[in-house]
Amino acid sequence: MPLPKIEDARKLSDEELVDEIEAVKKELFQLRLQKATSNLEKTHQFKHNRHRLAQLLTVERERQLADDASEEPKEEVAAEPESSEPEATSPEEEAEKPEQE
Repeated sequence: MPLPKIEDARKLSDEELVDEIEAVKKELFQLRLQKATSNLEKTHQFKHNRHRLAQLLTVERERQLADDASEEPKEEVAAEPESSEPEATSPEEEAEKPEQE
């Protein structure tokens, strides 16, 4: 059985995606339970389900980022103003400097 393709996950709606993520997580739990009770016969299912879960979570995150990008227009980042705070120095440099009073 070949690994699932990410195109399949991209075709799902948002609700279907959430439902599929939940189903794969439950399946992984069942596989771990079978492994603990020594009833697991198809060990390759771990790899397939973990791969599928990663694909689904990736598609979910891609959609979140796309929504965030569409909601917030890009603002031009202004150059940071120079700080008037003194630069941090190491304790050795502090000891070498004469105190100014």
